[in-house]
Amino acid sequence: MDRRELAGFLRSRRERITPADVGLPAGPRRRTPGLRREEVAQLAYISTEYYTRLEQARGPRPSREVLAGLTRALRLSDAERVHLHYLAGTPPAPPAGPSREVRPSILDLLRRLPHAAALVLSATYEVIAHNDLAAALLEDFSALPRHERNFLRRTFLDAGAGERQWYSRSGMDIFGRTAARHLRAAAARYPDDPEVATLVRDLLTGSAEFARLWAAYDMSVEPAPHKTFRHPLIGPITLNCDVLDITDRDQRVVIYTADPGSPAEEALRLLSVIGTQRMDVPG
Repeated sequence: MDRRELAGFLRSRRERITPADVGLPAGPRRRTPGLRREEVAQLAYISTEYYTRLEQARGPRPSREVLAGLTRALRLSDAERVHLHYLAGTPPAPPAGPSREVRPSILDLLRRLPHAAALVLSATYEVIAHNDLAAALLEDFSALPRHERNFLRRTFLDAGAGERQWYSRSGMDIFGRTAARHLRAAAARYPDDPEVATLVRDLLTGSAEFARLWAAYDMSVEPAPHKTFRHPLIGPITLNCDVLDITDRDQRVVIYTADPGSPAEEALRLLSVIGTQRMDVPG
């Protein structure tokens, strides 16, 4: 436990928060920037004396419960929470399961990409956010129950997957190997998460193809800069595929774009007009 650094860190985080930020009245005669020590203690559900001792580098090592209260009271980011735990000599416990919470800035990024199909995948390939063009290109995942929003389930277990054919055959092979590798890594990171265990079990028992990929233990990195989609209305569309890792959330932003002036660009423009409507189904 680094008491001096912990004290300085707590003080700096306290001084940056205004009473209005946490729903407290400013009140008269406020001589300190940010919150008072007693206000932080109240928000963290600890005694003012204990918190004061922490800021004076005299306190005992705080428990995980106290650190959780301080994280909440001081509105710490994920990186600040981890830093707080290490300063207190208590490394943060690993998360029980993959995060499904998407940062507002990432959601805003998806909205700012009207000419690209973009989506966010969790560590288990669950689609946890997507923009309108991604829904038109692939599927409107927001209209599906959460259990069915998983890319792996939709690809390997859905009875209609053979008719949908999101990817070309070569693209499907690359996707399968990559997804199996990522899911195996996720299973190792979240060994106690029942949803991860259920997903792995369902894929192994329900898909001979996935079981073969899983048994191969292929951990090599295989970039796929392009992917060809088979859309039921537009036909084949070859798009650039870029993946941005959000390491602190264990998530991936997948962005599909078309080269300027290419037939794929025209196809995406048409998709943006068609949206998710099905013209092949009688009204």
